[in-house]
Amino acid sequence: MGLTFDSTGGSAACSARELSIQKEEPDDLIIALAGNPNVGKSTIFNALTGMHQHTGNWPGKTVSNACGRCEYHGQGYLFVDLPGTYSIMAHSPEEVVARDFICFGKSDAAVVVCDATCLERNLNLVLQVLEITPKTILCLNLMDEAKKKRIRIDTNLLSKKLGIPVIQTTARDKKGLENLLETILVVAKNPAPNINAAPAPLPRDIENVLSSLCQSLEPVLPPHLPVRWTALRLLCPDSQITEHLTDQNGIPLTENSQINSQISSALDTLHQAGYTDQSLRDKIVFSLVHRAEQICSACVFTAPDSSREFDRKLDRIFLSPKTGIPVMLLLLFLVFWLTITGANYPSALLSNLLFWFQERLSDFFVFLYAPQWLHDMLVLGVYRVLAWVVSVMLPPMAIFFPLFTLLEDFGYLPRVAFNLDHCFQKANACGKQALTMCMGFGCNAAGVVGCRIIDSPRERLIAILTNSLVPCNGRFPSLIALISMFFVVGQGVFHSFLSSAALTLWILLSIGMTFLSSRLLSQTVLKGEASSFALELPPYRRPQIGKVIVRSVFDRTLFVLGRAAAVAAPAGLLIWLLANFTIHGESLLFILSSFLDPFAQAFGIDGVILLAFILGFPANEIVFPLIMMGYLQSSVLMETENLTALHSLLLANGWTVQTAVAVTILFLFHWPCSTTGLTIWKETKSLKWTSLAFLLPTSIGFGLCFVLELIF
Repeated sequence: MGLTFDSTGGSAACSARELSIQKEEPDDLIIALAGNPNVGKSTIFNALTGMHQHTGNWPGKTVSNACGRCEYHGQGYLFVDLPGTYSIMAHSPEEVVARDFICFGKSDAAVVVCDATCLERNLNLVLQVLEITPKTILCLNLMDEAKKKRIRIDTNLLSKKLGIPVIQTTARDKKGLENLLETILVVAKNPAPNINAAPAPLPRDIENVLSSLCQSLEPVLPPHLPVRWTALRLLCPDSQITEHLTDQNGIPLTENSQINSQISSALDTLHQAGYTDQSLRDKIVFSLVHRAEQICSACVFTAPDSSREFDRKLDRIFLSPKTGIPVMLLLLFLVFWLTITGANYPSALLSNLLFWFQERLSDFFVFLYAPQWLHDMLVLGVYRVLAWVVSVMLPPMAIFFPLFTLLEDFGYLPRVAFNLDHCFQKANACGKQALTMCMGFGCNAAGVVGCRIIDSPRERLIAILTNSLVPCNGRFPSLIALISMFFVVGQGVFHSFLSSAALTLWILLSIGMTFLSSRLLSQTVLKGEASSFALELPPYRRPQIGKVIVRSVFDRTLFVLGRAAAVAAPAGLLIWLLANFTIHGESLLFILSSFLDPFAQAFGIDGVILLAFILGFPANEIVFPLIMMGYLQSSVLMETENLTALHSLLLANGWTVQTAVAVTILFLFHWPCSTTGLTIWKETKSLKWTSLAFLLPTSIGFGLCFVLELIF
C-alpha cells in the first residue's frame, strides 16, 4: 500500500471554545471523520493514522476526541475522529461536538463512514452533513460483510443521487483506503461542487416560510455557512447555534432586529398553521428519513441471506422475554466460573514469583548495609502490599476482561442493554446504564468513565452514582474466599460450580440494589422521566481473538492494574507505619481497631474488620490481609497458606456465618475505592455528587448489616 505514516504524528491543542488543529505542514488537509457507532469509523481512523494520534477531551465536555496524521504521496492529512452519532441535531454532547466541528471547525472535507449492510439508517447522517457542507465523501465500509449478506449497492447511482463521491472500503483489511485518500484530495482541493441532489423536501407551507427566511439571512451569513441549514436551526430554536454564530463569526444575530423580526414572523406563521416546535422538528426529521428510504430503495438490492436468518435465530433466544434474561444469567455464571477456576493457579504462581523477588530485594538491602527500618518500610511495607495487590488482581482480570471483550466483540453486550432497558425504564433511568454497569464488574472507575455514552445529564449522574453498587474485579477474590469458607463446603469441579452459583446470587443482589437506588435517586435528588435513546443491535461477528486479548490486556487489564498499584504503594507505607508505631506498647493499628470496636459491633462486625475496610480505601484487595494483620497483631502484611488456615483464624476470632454475611454485604456495598472516587470527581466536577457517590453504597451496606444484626 502506498500509504506512509509520518514520524511524529499530528498534534492538537484545545482552545477555550474549540479544538485547535496544528498543522505540521502548511498544505496539510483537515478532514472530519464522522459516522454512526459501530460502522468501523475508528478502524479506518486507526488504519490511516497508525500510532500517530493525539487523544483528549473536547473543550468543556467529557466527550473524547482523537486527532491523527498520515501522509499519502507527499500530501499530509489531519483526521479528526468525531464521536459516533446517529444525528447532528444536537440532542447529546456527542452530537453537539460533531455538529460544531463540521459546521465551525473549517475542515477541508468531511468523510461520513456508513455500514454497507444497513445503509438506510446511516444515510440519515449523510443527508444532515450534506446540509452543512457539500465537500462530503460517503465511505461505504464493511463491504465484505455486505457481500456475505448478499447485499449489492449501485454506488454509481448512489453517487449521482447524492451528488458526492461514494467510496467502498473494508477497513479491517485496509481495502479501499488509498482510493479514499485520493478522493479526499480531489474534493478538498477543488471548489465546492454544486450538489445535484435536491434537499429533503418539506411540506409546502414550511418551504414557503423557509424560503423567505433564507432570503433575509443570505446577506448576513458568511460564505462557508449554509443558509438553508442555518434557517432550519433558527426555526427550531437552538441557543447554542446562535451563540456559536456570534462567538466564532462575529454575527450578533440576537441583536439584529430585522433578523429577529423575520424569525418571529416565520414562527408565528408556522404556529398559526398548527405547527409546534416539536412537530416542526418531527417534520424535518421525517423528511430526512423519507429521503434516505427513497434513495436506498433505488440503490440497494438484497438477496435472501442465510447469515441474516442465523442472526434472527440468535436474537429469538437472546432477546426473547422468556429466554433473554435466563441466557444472560447463564452467561454471567459461566464468566464467573471461568474466572474463579482459571485464576487460582496463575495467582498462586504469580504470588510465589513476587514473594521470591521480595527475598532478592531483602538480600539487596543487606548488600547495601541499609538500616533495618528502611528495609522493613520499603520491602515489607510498600513492596509486600504491592505484590499482594498484583498477585490477587492480575489473574482474574486477565481472564475476566478478555471474556467481557469477547462478548462485546461478538455483539452480545447491546443485547444485554436491550434486555435490561425495561428494568431501567421502570427506575426512570437510561437503558444504556446496563452497559456501564457491566463495565463496572471489571472496574468501577472504567464503568464511571463509560457513563459518558448516556446523553441525558440526569441519567448520566444516576449511572455514575450507582456504578459502585456492583462489585469490581478487585472485590471478587474476597467474595470468592468468603463463599468458599462459609457458604459452600467441599472441593473439586462441583464446589467451583456451587461457588459460582453463590457468587451469581450475590451479584444479582447488587444488580437489584442498583435498580432500587436508581429509582430512589430519580424520585428525589434527580427527579425526571426516563429518556428514549437509539440502541443499535449490531450484527453478530466472529470475535478476533488475538486482537481481543491484546486490547483487553493493554487497554483494560494493565491500565486498571497500573492505577491500583499507584494507590497500593502509598497505602502499604501507611499500613506499615500504623502497624509499627506504638503508644504504651500498643500499635496504632490495634489502638484504632479497639476504638472502632463498639461502633462496629452494632453492625455485626468488629473493629478489626471496620478498620480494614477503612484502610483498604486505596484498593479493596488488601482488606483481607489487613484483617489478618489485625488478628495476628503482626507488623507486616500476612498471607496464609490456604483458605483452611484462614478459616480457622477467623473462627478463632469470633467469626460466625452471620459475621461472614455482614462482611460479604460490606464487600458488595461500601464506599468506592480511591481510584473510582477520583474518577467520579473528575467526571462530575462536583464535591456534592462525589460525596453522594460515597454515601449511597456505604449507607446501603451498613444499613443492611444493622438490620441483619437486629433480626439475629
